[in-house]
Amino acid sequence: MTLTQDLVRLIRTKPVDEPDLRAAALYFLDAAANAVAGRKSTPGRVLSDWAKGAGVDAGREALYLGGLIHTLETDDLHRASVVHPGCVVVPAVLALARKTGAGGRAALIATLQGFEACCRVGMAVGPAHYKIWHNTATCGPFGSAMAAACLLGLDDEQSMHALGNAGTQAAGLWQFLETGAMSKHLHAGRAAEAGVVAAELARFGFTGAPAILEGEKGFFAGACPDPDTGAVSRGAGARWQLHETSIKPWPSCRHTHPVIDAALDIHAQLQGREIETITIDTYQAAVDVCDRPAPQSEYEAKFSLYHTAAVALTDGEVTFNSFDAEARERLSALRSRVSARAAEPFISNYPKSWGARIQVVCKDGSSVSAERLNCKGDPEMMLDAEEMKAKARVLLAFGGMDAVASTQLIDGILTMAEDGPMPELFVTE
Repeated sequence: MTLTQDLVRLIRTKPVDEPDLRAAALYFLDAAANAVAGRKSTPGRVLSDWAKGAGVDAGREALYLGGLIHTLETDDLHRASVVHPGCVVVPAVLALARKTGAGGRAALIATLQGFEACCRVGMAVGPAHYKIWHNTATCGPFGSAMAAACLLGLDDEQSMHALGNAGTQAAGLWQFLETGAMSKHLHAGRAAEAGVVAAELARFGFTGAPAILEGEKGFFAGACPDPDTGAVSRGAGARWQLHETSIKPWPSCRHTHPVIDAALDIHAQLQGREIETITIDTYQAAVDVCDRPAPQSEYEAKFSLYHTAAVALTDGEVTFNSFDAEARERLSALRSRVSARAAEPFISNYPKSWGARIQVVCKDGSSVSAERLNCKGDPEMMLDAEEMKAKARVLLAFGGMDAVASTQLIDGILTMAEDGPMPELFVTE
């Protein structure tokens, strides 16, 4: 039996209870709200213009929605796999649920299964993979394919073929970070589309490689120097990986969030003292991805440990406006007094824990420090249902939705857990 077959069987035999469905509805809400808000970003406008003339089928609809969800850097993140599951799984569910007439409960079960697949594959790729490859792009197709297989009613063999062909489409490189190109949003969209197309083809008998993960010329051999293949099926009886997924409270790269959380704590303690120096200790991946002392664009600022620390320490909040040209100019002097390095215990704790420590030395000689092993939005410090709804309202308002429509959409998504109908969500306008 191949790893893909093991994964399908594990997921298909995993029980679903009412708390699982309610949790899935909240994650579904977060992704949908991010899609609405994402239309107001520059990449989102480009995607919307493209979608209007592209002739949107289920696969292309998933691409469009996946790209939108990932544009504002406020979508979910599964730490152990370094995958953003919502932006690849929920688009597949949205695209196919309407096509198949699936109800809310079926859509949420598909969401749980999709999260499980891409997170388990992501936990198996090993840390070296992430240095070159964007895990959401490479592992995401397994999640969208598993969700699509659920909604299309594929049997285990067909699902294996769907995952096989999803895996052969795995791609997505970090090179875009050098110029701040829009590729990251394409990564999410294509991962969502790849799984939908792979599952639709499997329904018609189109075969995929059974050993796409562990084969001699498979995914692990081609892109993973240090895979942990046992992670695909390890802990089969654990709760659904959706419950282990973090929700972002702030619109920036998830690697910056422990820094933000600690800096907000320090902000409350400074009481007007002027800052001399700021030292950040964190884990190596955060330094690798977010070592940007002088960001030149909004997107680079969202991927800067230096800028996010300066924003949180100075303003006591991090919002959509915290990364624009005015904010970057206003905080440039303070950013120049920030240093960032990888240090213990954060290096060893990663990726199970994404942490950071900040030490601020003030001009009067005093110092203040704060440390986070985990931060707000992680499973250990999870946003509750009311906080999740409040976040959704902010995103929906940013996307131009009025209060009445926002309430209707939020209520409609949350009643999916009671097998309410799938709510209407825009495709193109």
